[in-house]
Amino acid sequence: MARKQRPGGTPATTALTAASVPFTVHDYPHDPRSQSYGEEAAAALGVSPARVFKTLLADVDGTLTVAVVPVARQLDLKTLARAVDGRKAAMAEPRAAERATGYVVGGISPLGQKRAHPTVVDETALEHPTVFVSAGRRGLEVELAPGDLVRLTAAVTAPIGRS
Repeated sequence: MARKQRPGGTPATTALTAASVPFTVHDYPHDPRSQSYGEEAAAALGVSPARVFKTLLADVDGTLTVAVVPVARQLDLKTLARAVDGRKAAMAEPRAAERATGYVVGGISPLGQKRAHPTVVDETALEHPTVFVSAGRRGLEVELAPGDLVRLTAAVTAPIGRS
């Protein structure tokens, strides 16, 4: 995969470049009326929603935790809690997620966040040679190998997505 870094990239692309990880940036016109950023990305890029992953933040026993799940699936909060040896999980407030990551909702990347958070990637990511995650802003995705995503975020993998 070629590296396509734009000048003044996002914290996510900067982190990938610093780690010497191969990646490709995909830019597409974001519709501000869209409420499903991940499905919008899959349609705009012409890729299966199974390969496009959304980044969600949940509060697991008082700790913000990053969940990376396919856009066509929902986050299973109970399974997420179990994956990090927690008891109870609830979705984080959007403003808390933005403060903790440095990104805006709809553009939260699992990479290059302000500080590291426990991260769980849905195990289906490993079924694909590459996956797409937000590159740090709406209308910008980064494509990379799922193993690199897991390694760079120090993630565990678990079946955290449900239909």
